Amino acid sequence: PMGIGLRLSNTASLELLKDKNIENFKKWLIKENGYVFTMNGFPYGDFHQTRVKDNVHSPDWTTNERVEYTQRLFQILSKLLPENIDGGISTSPLSYRHWHTVEETKEVKKKSVENILKIVGQLVDIKQKTLKVLHLDIEPEPDGVLETGDEFIDWFDSYLLPIGVRYISEKFAVEKELAEIMLKEHVRLCYDVCHFAIGYEKHTEIINKLKQRGIKVGKIQISAALKVALPEKNTNRKKITEAFSNFNESTYLHQVVARKKDKSLIRYRDLPEALEDIENKDVCEWRSHFHVPIFLKEFGALCSTQSDIEEVFKIHNFKAVTNHLEVETYTWEVLPKELKLPIQESIIRELEWVKNQM
Repeated sequence: PMGIGLRLSNTASLELLKDKNIENFKKWLIKENGYVFTMNGFPYGDFHQTRVKDNVHSPDWTTNERVEYTQRLFQILSKLLPENIDGGISTSPLSYRHWHTVEETKEVKKKSVENILKIVGQLVDIKQKTLKVLHLDIEPEPDGVLETGDEFIDWFDSYLLPIGVRYISEKFAVEKELAEIMLKEHVRLCYDVCHFAIGYEKHTEIINKLKQRGIKVGKIQISAALKVALPEKNTNRKKITEAFSNFNESTYLHQVVARKKDKSLIRYRDLPEALEDIENKDVCEWRSHFHVPIFLKEFGALCSTQSDIEEVFKIHNFKAVTNHLEVETYTWEVLPKELKLPIQESIIRELEWVKNQM
């Protein structure tokens, strides 16, 4: 059977719950020999052929709209998920960092926990009634309120656990130790390899920190970003500027994280801001948030972070990090012309590359 990572907008989630749409979809899955095991609950509205940019975070986890949308997705997943496997839904890293001051961000983290716990309550109820284990997978990404592995872990330890353990203990009348186990079962990390690679994060360190704290990885999203080493002479950077300009499109945010010679980082909100600073002599490497096909290592003058995927697979193959692996390339429509192969051919090549890694 073919595993499917389903992406439903808010409108699609409402439509699927009408009439006999879910039953008809289940029949289609059986006919096509497919099954849904995970869903992408990050983008709420349109995600293709329209300007998305920072609106991908809207509505954020401080809102009822985000709660109600996610509850519907779990309602749908609980009906679609086959027996004897767990199911996960990836979601926004709470909100977009640049919408808030430092003080406001603290309140966002707290309010988000309160809303996420409404989802946890739903998932505990689903497990008690159906024995199905479902989990919400928080996905750190550049310029999210939770941007890095360490920021996710800090939020989990400092906000989610203290508030969540008390909530579950009281709501379900269980001891705090069991409440923590329940919380860690239903709230996990979505490990998007592209996002962690952009921040130059060390995969072994992050995964070990998660294991030490008993925090689970809901799924690994197998994805690659663009990267390039910047030459010393600015005159040699013209070709790189031209290459990145081919990826400077208007649909998605393409944040750039630059590494300086002293190993410190500069974060640009989008590719145009980075291109304006291309002659910064202190910078020796760029990594850009543009999901490129994972089966290619080079894109002309640019490279991909494919080696990060290979590194994560080595860790995972030694000892499984999660039950769920999802290839997550979604930029086919906005790729430069020379990379636009027939979509079926591209997907086949991606899956074959992953199988070889395993």
